[in-house]
Amino acid sequence: MERYEADISRLMWRFTQSEQVCEELVQEAFVEAYFSLDSYKYKAPFLFWLKTIATRVGYRLWKRQAKERQFVQIDYVADIEAPEAKDSSGDVNRIVNDLLAQLAPADRMVLTLLYFDKCSVREIAEHMGWNQALVKTRAYRARKKLLGIANRMQIWDELEWIT
Repeated sequence: MERYEADISRLMWRFTQSEQVCEELVQEAFVEAYFSLDSYKYKAPFLFWLKTIATRVGYRLWKRQAKERQFVQIDYVADIEAPEAKDSSGDVNRIVNDLLAQLAPADRMVLTLLYFDKCSVREIAEHMGWNQALVKTRAYRARKKLLGIANRMQIWDELEWIT
């Protein structure tokens, strides 16, 4: 656990920006890995196997949150029009995270793994237990949905990385 805790903590931070929830996710991932040790086949590095479990733990969190959350339209136009807001990476991160939060968990997951974790389509398929065609289709549809949300909110400039 000591050896991989930092790697799993960084991965879990993608799923929540709350330190307490992140710690709970890390603990849940290690507990799940412990009880699944007999399924580890030594075909891939242990860290890859552990990250797969952790990714699924984070994905389940997003699915639980999506069930609990009511959709609320957030208006960022005032923040984005201010020159200092455009230069602030914290504001951009907040906007992108809030935009991603409006997507379905599967769409959010595929974009997070693809763009932030720089995973290949094959790696995403292995992490999520999907096939590669499904990953490509979800990524395409998720980008379209995200751009649609950005269009409605008139914040195209903040999403240069997705086009």
